[in-house]
Amino acid sequence: MTGWTILCDFDGTISVEDVIDSLLDRFGRPGWETLEQDWRAGRIGSRECMTGQVSLLDMNQAELDKHLSSLWIDHHFPDFVKMARATGTPIQVVSDGLDYAIRKILGRYGLDDLPLAANHLAPATPPQKWQLTSPFQAEGCRSGTCKCAVAAQASKGGTKTLLIGDGASDFCAADRVDFVFAKHRLIEHCRAAGIPYVPITGFEDALELLPRLLDGSLLAEQAPASPVLAMAS
Repeated sequence: MTGWTILCDFDGTISVEDVIDSLLDRFGRPGWETLEQDWRAGRIGSRECMTGQVSLLDMNQAELDKHLSSLWIDHHFPDFVKMARATGTPIQVVSDGLDYAIRKILGRYGLDDLPLAANHLAPATPPQKWQLTSPFQAEGCRSGTCKCAVAAQASKGGTKTLLIGDGASDFCAADRVDFVFAKHRLIEHCRAAGIPYVPITGFEDALELLPRLLDGSLLAEQAPASPVLAMAS
């Protein structure tokens, strides 16, 4: 064990594109765009938004599986998982996305055994075809998966936590972990909030950075320099 636990977002971080967005673009009935606008404006939380959007998905099981078979992950992610496992560093996928989709996509790479916290996608009672439930929600949190609660649970054993993420669903959790590998919008959030982080473009960067995080050299580089006291003349 290295004393670290890795929590990794899926959509836009492990996956090349956002899965739910691609499903809505392909199969969403009218109305999902309004929910998206309400979420972006802060009028509703992501759980309410996604619950409504999933209810508007007009696809059968075969269409869903065919669509998921066309979605890809960062091709360096399997090597990153291999490195984490070789060093005894637990890694968990923590997503505000869809568990079925995540496992289906990761399964093509032999990675569907990774621990996963995500919303649950299941068939619904007709005429609605699909429904969303959120087994990892938390009281007072409007997200489907409360990444803050998952981060708190991960650190209970005294281990440090690394978050790897890219967007708004990672903002809150970023302030509750020990270090962040940040992509896209998460970079600016960490910079503005003073959260310890390094920017990455993908898991090729993460592969280079992880050994330095585990041996302490990366944290040492990020630590602010001690002020030098001027000698009195």
